[in-house]
Formats: sequence, C-alpha cells, structure tokens
Amino acid sequence: MDHANLTNAELSVMNLLWDQGRLTARQIREQLYPDAEKAQHGTVQRFLQSLEEKGCVARDRSLPVHLFAAAISRETYAGRQLETLADTLTGGSIAPFLTHLLAEKKIDRAELARLRRLLDGKAGR
Repeated sequence: MDHANLTNAELSVMNLLWDQGRLTARQIREQLYPDAEKAQHGTVQRFLQSLEEKGCVARDRSLPVHLFAAAISRETYAGRQLETLADTLTGGSIAPFLTHLLAEKKIDRAELARLRRLLDGKAGR
C-alpha cells in the first residue's frame, strides 16, 4: 500500500470521502465535474480503482450500485505525508516543522494543549 503517492485528483476524491462518508461513483463524478460537457465516468472509475489498489478506498459491493468509502483517515494520510516530508527534508526529524509552526503562530491554543498532553504522556513512559 503506497498512500504517500496520491495525485491531486485522487486527493480530491479522498477529500470528498473524508468529508461526506460513503458515496457512489456518480456522486463523486457530479461533485468533481459539475459542469463537465462530456461524461467523466471512466476518469472517476480510474481514480477509484487506483485508490482501492493503494489501500485508501474500500468498495462495498453488496448493493447494485457500489459505494466507496475512505479506508484510511485524513489524519493517518497526513501523518504519513509528514513523515515522508521529514525523511526527505530533515533526516526524519519533525522538530523543524513544529518550530516553524510555532514561530508562525500556525498552532492555536487548543492544538498546543493537545501537543503538550501527548508530549507529557511520552515523557511519562
């Protein structure tokens, strides 16, 4: 399973599934291409097939019309992306990312409190 290599189009599909839950291919197509002059059915089917092969999407075949749902959470995907970026840019350390986010005030008080709790829990082990 290679979750790290989602295309922008695949990520658009995933965002729909993360935000709305289970959808049919038609519902996805209508939201991705609301003004399409020509049918995009094959394109959406290719995205869904690729996402299914990557382990990101689960297909429910129990109904006449298949339903698709995210097989990984947005948080899991984001975490894996961050780990890949950290490996590439900083030798695996996420400290530079956190330092930047704190310096730029991109982390609000609630998120900061959550991070403190996580860090305290790790230190207590």
